[in-house]
Amino acid sequence: MFTGIVEGTGTVADVRTVSGGLRMRIETALAPLLAPGASLAVNGVCLTVVVTDGAHIVADIGPETARVTTLGGLRRGRRVNLERPLRADGRLDGHFVLGHVDGVGVVTEVRGEAESHWVTIQFPATLAAYFIRKGSVAVDGVSLTVAGLGEREFDIQVIPYTWQHTTLRDLRPADKVNLECDMIGKYVVRVLEAQKP
Repeated sequence: MFTGIVEGTGTVADVRTVSGGLRMRIETALAPLLAPGASLAVNGVCLTVVVTDGAHIVADIGPETARVTTLGGLRRGRRVNLERPLRADGRLDGHFVLGHVDGVGVVTEVRGEAESHWVTIQFPATLAAYFIRKGSVAVDGVSLTVAGLGEREFDIQVIPYTWQHTTLRDLRPADKVNLECDMIGKYVVRVLEAQKP
């Protein structure tokens, strides 16, 4: 379980194809705080740390994860958002984030307003029922509020602190992002679907 409050960013140092999918090496200041077997959200995707070596961690990405998230397209030098799991006695500052991506969105616009930035993201039609205006969404692992909502896209407004401390400032139109919809909303939709005759 995560919160969508990014602890820091890392840099992809290497991505290799292995028999089980992909193996990614990430340079991060969080490496000394992690051990093999630990969970780590990488751009909103829950991965297991398999190796740590001082300034780097290594995680495996299965074929399905590579297909349904943006991780399969990451290349050396790309920055990623990182978050360790929520401790049972920790504060929940964002919202409940599982690290299980629901779909991939596409950035259609990035624009500034005062010191903040607006980002418009197109989402897959299959996710439409899970978005509500002023609801929560995780974009590349960052907990954000849906500030505007259309039939197939939503807007987020990113405050200066989040802009400076996450990879959201790297986004450009046509970039793909991992989307995780609010868990509570997904359960509500599922309950209603199950009650249909």
